[in-house]
Amino acid sequence: MRERPSPNFDARPPGQDVDVLVLHYTGMKTAAAALDRLCDPAAEVSSHYLVEEDGTVWRLVAEEHRAWHAGTSFWRGMSGLNGRSIGIEIANPGHEWGCLPFPPAQMAAVRDLCHAILARHPIPARNLVAHSDIAPERKQDPGELFDWAGLARDGIGLWPEQRDEAAPAPDRAATLLGAIGYGFAPATEASLADCLRAFQRRWHPHCLSGAADPATMARLATVARAFADTFAGGSP
Repeated sequence: MRERPSPNFDARPPGQDVDVLVLHYTGMKTAAAALDRLCDPAAEVSSHYLVEEDGTVWRLVAEEHRAWHAGTSFWRGMSGLNGRSIGIEIANPGHEWGCLPFPPAQMAAVRDLCHAILARHPIPARNLVAHSDIAPERKQDPGELFDWAGLARDGIGLWPEQRDEAAPAPDRAATLLGAIGYGFAPATEASLADCLRAFQRRWHPHCLSGAADPATMARLATVARAFADTFAGGSP
């Protein structure tokens, strides 16, 4: 691991445990440009780590500090997630510059970094989130090409296999999204379509319509049931 201290951090709220892990893409042309921005005091953004395409990991902010990566955010009744989260930026040009697949060396480094973070902090699997999950009205990262299923196979997060079952009615979409953790107005400015598209980007990546079509509704039901079965009685 390499060190490049960023000045863009402050103290976590007193007594606040880390219980959320947020994955981002950098959305810049090069990892070097992203590294410079995350360490530029004028930019007022940062993350705890950055992972380059070749698997090089940079530590920018110590985990005991609050990095400025999530912005306005909401997940499972929690808002302002910077104070309780660790943020990992993953070098990728993103939607603005042309999303690319995440190379195996990079995904292996992300996996190893996540395992190390999870060994240090009591982060439940349902709180491993995409930036798009917690800010669906304004963010798309790390995007539909990211291998969430592969991470889950390595014990990081969840990836429930799709059940062969009838799709719930579209008017159940908001309830199911809320059961997973997504928030929409008035909790955030996100619309139902924003949240559906964020859900699709994470859990149903071959469809990004933002519509409650039968395949999306079936996937919603499967993911919501997996969260309920795995974390019955748990918190947050």
